[in-house]
Amino acid sequence: MSKTTENVLLVPGESGWEIWTDTDDGGFTLHSTTDTVRAGDLTGIPAGNLSLLFPVKSITAVPMRVTSDDDALFPDLVALHAERLGLRPDPLAGQLTDVLVIAREPESTALLAVFLRAPGDGDLPPRGPKGFDISARAFPVTGDVLTVWKEFGRWVFAVFHEGTLVYCQATATDAHQPDESLAREIRLSLIQLAMQGMEIEPSRVVIWTHDESLDPAPLASTFNVPVELAPRPLPVLPNPLSKLLPADVRAARRLALRRRNITLAVTAVALIYLGLAGWFSYGLWKKTTETQNLLQQAQEAAPEGEAYDIHIAKWQELAHAIDLNNSPVDILRRIHACIPPASGLRLKTAEISAIDIKLIGEAPTFPAVNSFSLKLSKTTDLANFTWQNQEPHQSTRGWDFTFNGEVRKAE
Repeated sequence: MSKTTENVLLVPGESGWEIWTDTDDGGFTLHSTTDTVRAGDLTGIPAGNLSLLFPVKSITAVPMRVTSDDDALFPDLVALHAERLGLRPDPLAGQLTDVLVIAREPESTALLAVFLRAPGDGDLPPRGPKGFDISARAFPVTGDVLTVWKEFGRWVFAVFHEGTLVYCQATATDAHQPDESLAREIRLSLIQLAMQGMEIEPSRVVIWTHDESLDPAPLASTFNVPVELAPRPLPVLPNPLSKLLPADVRAARRLALRRRNITLAVTAVALIYLGLAGWFSYGLWKKTTETQNLLQQAQEAAPEGEAYDIHIAKWQELAHAIDLNNSPVDILRRIHACIPPASGLRLKTAEISAIDIKLIGEAPTFPAVNSFSLKLSKTTDLANFTWQNQEPHQSTRGWDFTFNGEVRKAE
């Protein structure tokens, strides 16, 4: 008798979803590879306990440090930090947030907050999974390492400290080779983490691939650490699994349709029964049935209308966070391009959001500050901002300045 599959794992692959099944020794073996990107279009999923690994592109990872070692306080601290960043998961879409401990230190705890974007139509498989996690946690590594691999045709990366996930992100690069653009995007992300107090210095870089012709030179020259090509490790179920649990809107709609069909069937039986009671009661029965149907339809439609209004409001609140043009790292890169070369000008503080910018810095000479101010106002890369640049004042080290930028108001 063949072994009954106990666990089935859906893993995002290089071009489509992969289906893995467990083995006698507790690991997983590849059942099939598909080119299907929408999980809702998957067919032939074996029977068993189904778990799904969300791709890196579907989450936002936010590492942080908190001055507490009380696990019960972590969700509240993460929620406060998320509010400051403008991240507000839809409360009607299920449990979209999880908190993972990176490292515990004497006076602080390093955490990784994971924010899942609410799955849309077709993002979940036809059969509801019993567990969810993220793909970056399912591939075991050792030491302080930066891993790079492809999911659904796009390069993604993850940073680990002593084998524990610290950060992961999907890039905008879909080139066949890991090129300079990919290396620059990873470096900018690590710079942003360093500005937030999360210094990450991987001792090696691993590109997970079966293509031995890939050139690791762009990553090697950027990070100055050994770069190696290796097959992606076999997936494992993270222990414990994440607390992510998105609400399956399609399942709710199927349940509502089933209830509606049952109601219609009961109504049909009532019609036959009341018809046999006699023609004299038909008029009263008809009016009562129509009234009940209308009331029931109104009650069923009310929650959907309220949920839709709340969803639209939440989505509009997230507009500043999901638009790639509002990325603080990308805005900082455009600001850095305006600094005059070899001028000695440097930024001491850069407070950047999607609607305003505050720059505090210093330079050894007044012309360097003036040139930087002029470039900020003239560059097309920052055309969405208007600048209110205060006059620099002289200090013992040169010239100090404070520049403020605001998004242009629509006419």
